[in-house]
Amino acid sequence: MASRVKQILAHVSGSKDEPPRTKMSEPSIQVWQSVPLAPPDSIFKLTAAYKADSDPRKVNLGVGAYRDDNNKPWILPSIQEANKRLLSDESLDHEYLPILGLPEYTAAAARLMLSSDSPAIKEGRAVSVQSISGTGANHLGALFLSKFYQWNGPPTVYLSNPTWANHHQIFKNVGIQPVEYAYYDPKTIGLDFAGMKDAINAAVPRSVFLLHACAHNPTGVDPTPEQWAELADLFIQKGHYAFFDCAYQGFASGDLGKDGEAVRYFESRGIPMLVCQSFAKNAGLYGERVGALHVLTSTKDEADRVRSQLSILQRSEISNPPAYGARLIALLLTDEQLFAQWKEDIKTMAYRIIDMRKQLHHILTNELQTPGNWDHIVSQIGMFSFTGITPAQANAIIEKAHVYMTGNGRISMAGLNSKNIRYFAESLDKAVRGTL
Repeated sequence: MASRVKQILAHVSGSKDEPPRTKMSEPSIQVWQSVPLAPPDSIFKLTAAYKADSDPRKVNLGVGAYRDDNNKPWILPSIQEANKRLLSDESLDHEYLPILGLPEYTAAAARLMLSSDSPAIKEGRAVSVQSISGTGANHLGALFLSKFYQWNGPPTVYLSNPTWANHHQIFKNVGIQPVEYAYYDPKTIGLDFAGMKDAINAAVPRSVFLLHACAHNPTGVDPTPEQWAELADLFIQKGHYAFFDCAYQGFASGDLGKDGEAVRYFESRGIPMLVCQSFAKNAGLYGERVGALHVLTSTKDEADRVRSQLSILQRSEISNPPAYGARLIALLLTDEQLFAQWKEDIKTMAYRIIDMRKQLHHILTNELQTPGNWDHIVSQIGMFSFTGITPAQANAIIEKAHVYMTGNGRISMAGLNSKNIRYFAESLDKAVRGTL
């Protein structure tokens, strides 16, 4: 007994007779030492810099989110009413949605995008999937093409130069190589339509082209209806596939139907296509991540097969999409009163941005007489505008005027209001003159 007590005391006191215990050490193999440090997202980096800036004159023209005339986020009245109805509905639960999403939402979203008269909808040839906003729709569409599209050569997607930066990464992540096609002409600060047509003609038959349905991001430059008709002719001649990205329906012009014309026209011409749809901008549901992917097929049997594969892909990635935002949009699109209110809300946002364009153009052209032609400010459409200034001028505006914008001169028109538009116009004028 005594010897046992001695052993215990020796163990507690750390006797020299006891073999040394192993100490905690650093891992001998650094598993992630070869992972490179990725650069921060440029837009979110810009927003962080704006928030950290203490200058009272600071203006944020980088973020792609709507702000009212007081520079505040705006919750749409239609969304407020829909929210009240959902919260008071005791029949709702938190069960899983179907894999492809809330059926009443996806059906209504398809009608909004393609119209109630869509042949594909009437004939059961449209496959609609609820997605994690427009980004998720782009990813799911790209993933589906990577696995099932009959490529004519290496998997390649043609993206406009420039385009939303995330497009490049989305396609690279699923093994599809992005190739740029001519779109923006810096000399005219407008559409390089000839270059765009040349690229479509030069591409191998059955190539995939990503097209911005309206309010091109980041330029705000859209083809005219006549130009869309020419593009459709070329797509038919070459057998190309149209990958439409529609993030701004209604938000661009204030008219849901008008902003969907390009997509609807391509469907009417029988061009093979899919459409990525988002309700982030036009419903102000940025954080709810409400989107949809619509794949148009040739037959109902084909639609059934496409739907089955999209279901498998969706299941492996997110299992089931989130319910709340989809329920909000389903209410907006299926309730006559709410839908009417939503259309007025869209006009409020779109018309305020259009008014900012007019005011900025007037100040630069008529009051300050800023060197250059600024007509592109009012001819461009949607949330963004390519100002046409140089990277050096943009950098001067950021550093000296505390106006945050991307280095290529893109500004978010939604960030302008009656309180800061003159300050921005004067800063832009000085940057162009080299006096800032």
